[in-house]
Amino acid sequence: MADNDQQDLYDEFGNYVGPDLDDSSSDDDSSDASSAAGRHAPDDASDVSEDDISRDGGGRGDDQLALHGDGGENMGLAPGASAIVLHEDKVHYPSAEDVYGEGVRTAVLDEDTMDLEEPIVEPVKRKNFSLMRDENEEREAYGDGMIQKEENKEDDLVSDRYLASLVANETTRTRRSVALVGHLHTGKTSLVDLLIEQTKVPFSKGFGIHGPRSAMEAHRGGGPRTTDTLQSEQDRQLSIKSCPITLCLPDTRGKTYALTTIDCPGHTNFHDESVASLRVADGAALVVDAIEGIMLHTEMLLRQIISEGLPLVLIINKIDRLVLELKLPPDDMYHKLRNVIDSVNAYVSHHSNGRYPKLSPDRGNVIFASSMHGYAFSLESFATQYLDQLDFDVEEEEDAFGSFKNHGGLGRNLTPEAFAKRLWGNAYLDPKTRTFQRRSNECAPDPVTGLSPKRTFVQFVLEPLYKMYTLCLGEPEKDVEKAFRSLGVLLGKEHLRSSARPLMRVVFRKYFGTSTGFVDTIVQHVPSPAAAAKGKVARCYSGPLSSRVVESMIKCDSHGPLVIHVAKLYAEPDGQSFSAFGRIYSGSVKPGDRVKVLGEAYTPDDDEDMAFATVSSVWIPRGRTRTEVMMARAGNWVLLGGVDSDIIKTATIVGAGKSNFGGDDGDGEIHVFSPLKFPHAGGESTMKLAVEPLNPAELPKMIEGLRRVSKSYPMSTTRVEESGEHILFGTGELYLDCLMHDLRTVYSDIEVKVADPVVGFRETVVETSSIKCTSETANKRNTLTFTAEPLDDGLAEKLEAGKVNLNWDNKKLGRFFQTKYDWDLLSSRSVWAFGSSPTHGTNILLDDTLPSEVDKSLLLSCKPSIVQGFQWATREGPLCEEPVRSTKFKILDVALADKGIHRGGGQIIPTARKTVHSALLTATPRLMEPWYQLQIQCPGSIVNAIQPVLAKRRGHIVHDKPIPGSPLFSVKAFIPVLDSFGFETDL
Repeated sequence: MADNDQQDLYDEFGNYVGPDLDDSSSDDDSSDASSAAGRHAPDDASDVSEDDISRDGGGRGDDQLALHGDGGENMGLAPGASAIVLHEDKVHYPSAEDVYGEGVRTAVLDEDTMDLEEPIVEPVKRKNFSLMRDENEEREAYGDGMIQKEENKEDDLVSDRYLASLVANETTRTRRSVALVGHLHTGKTSLVDLLIEQTKVPFSKGFGIHGPRSAMEAHRGGGPRTTDTLQSEQDRQLSIKSCPITLCLPDTRGKTYALTTIDCPGHTNFHDESVASLRVADGAALVVDAIEGIMLHTEMLLRQIISEGLPLVLIINKIDRLVLELKLPPDDMYHKLRNVIDSVNAYVSHHSNGRYPKLSPDRGNVIFASSMHGYAFSLESFATQYLDQLDFDVEEEEDAFGSFKNHGGLGRNLTPEAFAKRLWGNAYLDPKTRTFQRRSNECAPDPVTGLSPKRTFVQFVLEPLYKMYTLCLGEPEKDVEKAFRSLGVLLGKEHLRSSARPLMRVVFRKYFGTSTGFVDTIVQHVPSPAAAAKGKVARCYSGPLSSRVVESMIKCDSHGPLVIHVAKLYAEPDGQSFSAFGRIYSGSVKPGDRVKVLGEAYTPDDDEDMAFATVSSVWIPRGRTRTEVMMARAGNWVLLGGVDSDIIKTATIVGAGKSNFGGDDGDGEIHVFSPLKFPHAGGESTMKLAVEPLNPAELPKMIEGLRRVSKSYPMSTTRVEESGEHILFGTGELYLDCLMHDLRTVYSDIEVKVADPVVGFRETVVETSSIKCTSETANKRNTLTFTAEPLDDGLAEKLEAGKVNLNWDNKKLGRFFQTKYDWDLLSSRSVWAFGSSPTHGTNILLDDTLPSEVDKSLLLSCKPSIVQGFQWATREGPLCEEPVRSTKFKILDVALADKGIHRGGGQIIPTARKTVHSALLTATPRLMEPWYQLQIQCPGSIVNAIQPVLAKRRGHIVHDKPIPGSPLFSVKAFIPVLDSFGFETDL
């Protein structure tokens, strides 16, 4: 019977078909398990947690499956432990919460997400490319200024509080700004070091008894190079960036001036830094090596100074080389110095058409200096120093420096100003009558030597210098001490027993004291900001000169609307942001001011290139340090923080409120200052480099780094080709090397791959188009007819320099082309546009149509589209998509549709581009290749060996000539930029 019951419970396939047994079996199992647990629970059953029970499957109700061994009688486990646990639910290790507790946050990283070389917690990286001091130091407020407490402030002769008071003063008579420019290694940075030393306590701690510069090694330039604020500048031993520094310096009368000096690089590749500095400075101090004279970069700088209209001061540096290296006699040294001055005068007079005053020591605009040995003097300061020394014992002076009688009479009868005018040129002192003569044969012979007297410059300036050098180089200590005591120079034993170089530095510093002659010359020949504002605004401001804003800038009104011209951006020590260096023309600025940043492309009609910003900080530039102030008035040169994000190269900063523009002028009357132009450096960079990141994922970092590099270097530009390549433009090999160093280590901190450097070309024509080139628009309703021909010689350079402005009226524009290049009246008044740049492009578009043949009203309605197509075509030429240069395009005929919808920009612009390209291709097109002009200094014996090196690179020598007063020759040559890579190494 039981077997029949079992058979009824299963079908023929073995499947259970009996009654539902879930409830009964579940109750039975639950009761059996609970009873078994009650009878056989172990002593440590309490150790099993509720979480373990729930995790192991306990408490699953009807779905729980239990294992029963021997009817459950011998089961020694808790109910949760007896449950069947699926594989994916098993826990093999304790959780982080079980191990570390509930209040601990844990992060789990897979092994493959990070490289083995990359640490999980990276150390803090500090960039050391800049020598600028950290801004996070203790500060103290003094009235209007916020003064930084620096470690070496006790060494300063003038406090930051006093400097801040000069900046906050409304008068500008005690302020000057000068750009220190010159050729490579002429001693500009060392000259600034000399000025900085004079603002410190003499022989301050840490430098020994001889001062800071004598403690430096000779291969490092003999000085700290304070204005070389980049580590790469210290390593390369040359300046790469310009550096402004404001110093409080006294003149001969003891009056203190706030002198802002901008130390500019001397290498020709960094000529753009000098151009930016000259744009904001009120004067230029040209530094020339006494042996080299005028060099290639000196000529470029002189042309730039003349084009900016800045007053010029000449500094002949390293005159110690004439004594110690060339060992020239005093008479020959005078002729050498005069030759340098005459060369500069001849060059300036030729390029300025005689507008500049003559440079001459007796006029007070020439300074003689030796920055290595620590002195700089003008004739007036030297005359003052010399006449003061005549009060000492005459007998001691005769023993040390030779005898001439009646010194006291000379000192009583002459003022320093009158004496200085007789210390240059053909001036001789008659030893008998004690009067000055113009010819030596008019003077009595010297009673001791019987010879004719020497020039006063040789007798009173050069011979004492020679004797001081002679005493320092080889005389016994006793004689040296006695001789210099007669001049008021007291030397201790530690000085007398030192080597020649530190001894010379101490002697000259104590004898000349502070270089008041330099300050006197700058104050006398460089105008104050208020006096120079009118000329600066007329040359640099792009708007009309009749508005109230311009009147406020010309008056340098600190209560007027805020106008600041930013000419340069300097990287912050973190490499992520920039401080903007500019000149305040009008108004006053303080931290927290809301301003408008107007870019180079801003116009009153198009305000797209405008952004709002908030000034975060205002600093006075101090070289490697900065002094933060709470306010700066008009007539100052300051660094601004917080405004750099929207500045590309240069900018104009104005107040954000309408009231800042004064009265009826309104917001639309403001214009920007003209962008920087580099006509004397080729106009634009021609050497280019293709770059890409080593890791493609770091492309955004590289693009941001290229943007910052372009901000930092005025002549550097970037471009993205159609192929996707990123192209970096520079002026030369050294320039590109500095760009790549900054891109890799300063601004992006990534590995970058570079291609071989190449050179940009230009497309042009050499003949007039052989046929008239006509093109139809896509809708077959308009036709354009153009021809192309070469521009007149020299016109492209004038257009590139911005000497022709399309905003001139037709009469002025026509008169320029008629008188300068003999154009006919119709052509000279029909200039439509320049290309590819609208303001200083080197191509011209002319409307050569006749009113009797063409409907002028229809033509003028299409003028913007035709001009846009012309500029597009000249920006990318037909030969190799390089810019077009020095080409004139004429519109000969047009046929335009009557309805405006058929002659829109979409139809006219591409057709105008195609027509311009066709005209250029039919006018015998050519590619223009850039060339370098070289100047090589070498001994005369190896001049012939230079020609084969140049010929191997398609170069040639133009001329070679000896440098007067030296054993060197100056060789001028030309070489293609394409073949110049590695030329210096071969040379």
